[in-house]
Amino acid sequence: MRSTNEEEQSPEAESGARGPRGIQSVEVGGQLLKVLAHTGRRMALKDLAREADMSPAKAHPYLVSFGKLGLIEQDGVSGHYGLGPLALQLGLISLQQVDPVQLANAELPALAQRLGHTVSASVWGARGPTIIRVEEGPTAVYVAMRHGTTASVRHTASGQVFAAYRPREDVAMALASDGDAGALDDPAFAAELERVRQTRLGVVNNHLITGISALASPVFNGFGQLVLVLACIGPSATLDTDLDGPVALALKACAQDLSRRLGATG
Repeated sequence: MRSTNEEEQSPEAESGARGPRGIQSVEVGGQLLKVLAHTGRRMALKDLAREADMSPAKAHPYLVSFGKLGLIEQDGVSGHYGLGPLALQLGLISLQQVDPVQLANAELPALAQRLGHTVSASVWGARGPTIIRVEEGPTAVYVAMRHGTTASVRHTASGQVFAAYRPREDVAMALASDGDAGALDDPAFAAELERVRQTRLGVVNNHLITGISALASPVFNGFGQLVLVLACIGPSATLDTDLDGPVALALKACAQDLSRRLGATG
């Protein structure tokens, strides 16, 4: 028989080639929490158990314990289970602790190498889209981009994305400062913004500078707010701007992963 000390030894003591030892029952029960977080709605016991790949009889004791902790709560009328007040508190605290800019900055070097082009991250500043980080890729691009540069709303891929998701009055002011007052009433520009919303990608080919093209994708937080935009910039001759091409898909995947880490679910 193992002693109490052996059973309670720290995970670090069990570390090795297999990594730290966890508690299997916690991991199994955690699948129920994952299902509720993924679906975003209350669920009947049988449906919840099925999605977590376990029987209702096995799932029920976990739900009882999670309920005592406040991670789960059961509706008194329907009997369905949903995330409880403690889960909400943990989620809100997590959102407050995560810095989207810090997360994006950590991803840009690898993203530039993976795409083979220069990448950037932008936020919405006092005068519109503002570049906060540029990471050069293996393919040189001769464009005046540096930290603090304000980008065109209408004629850059990042600007398109911001225009698609920012409040109309903010976008109108930035467009006016760019000399594009009234652009939001242009049917062609409105169509571009709707395409951005549908594809989650902004794209420009030779708009501002001949021979330079770009793609951009939005990053959202857990409240559904646009917090920054990732962009890939390169020579038009070598940058594949096909919205279903490998560069676009990889850029969008990185943006979606950052959004997920910031709590976005949509």
